[in-house]
Amino acid sequence: MKELVEVIAKSLVDDPDAVVVTEKENEKELIVELNVAPADMGKVIGKQGRIAKAIRSVVKAASSKDEKKVILEIQ
Repeated sequence: MKELVEVIAKSLVDDPDAVVVTEKENEKELIVELNVAPADMGKVIGKQGRIAKAIRSVVKAASSKDEKKVILEIQ
């Protein structure tokens, strides 16, 4: 999941070297944290959160085989 989020985020931002993705996992859920440069935050979130919502939809679809809930946090 980490690689998927990283590829998507790096294709959206102007500074792909500043993209950092970390995972935290427990029994029921997987938390994926996406950190980008402050100047690129708007590009990842999009107007009215549309791009962020689309990224979350892709992650949810990719994780549908797993039993765990995946949460994407953009920081």
